[in-house]
Amino acid sequence: MRISERVDNAVRAMAELAAGDGNAMKAELISRGQGISLKYLLDIFRDLKRAELVRSKRGPSGGFVLSRAAAEISLADIFRAVDGPLADVHDESLRGLEYPAPAEALPLVWMAIRGSLRLVLETVSLADLVAGDLPDDVAGLAAAYRQTTEDRYGGSSSTVRPKT
Repeated sequence: MRISERVDNAVRAMAELAAGDGNAMKAELISRGQGISLKYLLDIFRDLKRAELVRSKRGPSGGFVLSRAAAEISLADIFRAVDGPLADVHDESLRGLEYPAPAEALPLVWMAIRGSLRLVLETVSLADLVAGDLPDDVAGLAAAYRQTTEDRYGGSSSTVRPKT
């Protein structure tokens, strides 16, 4: 599974807005803070605005602001706004996808992957992300992944706290 640079940058920019306590933030500030090209960031904000996830305010104290509370915006909302559907195969919907034997069960695997991705992205809100307080099932998946990679490669990675 590949998460595009565009999705990664969009989520990071939205996290900046969520951490801003409802105050408008200039794109230049987010660009510098997250190391995202300003031109690229403005292009991402255009998609987020079209999806009604952000609003822009004009004037000296203007900038971008979330269109609704951070707790009401899921990571799936952001993903879909900038990258389209969560998972397709060769840009085709999973519905009606059929393969001949011996790969006939493969669409079920793709559906399971999409379902898992959807479960995680739809249950994590921007507020959860900014607070570092992830839902228990998501934190559990991250902990299991972290343990597997530590066992395989050694070392440690970031801490994820379950939601309480």
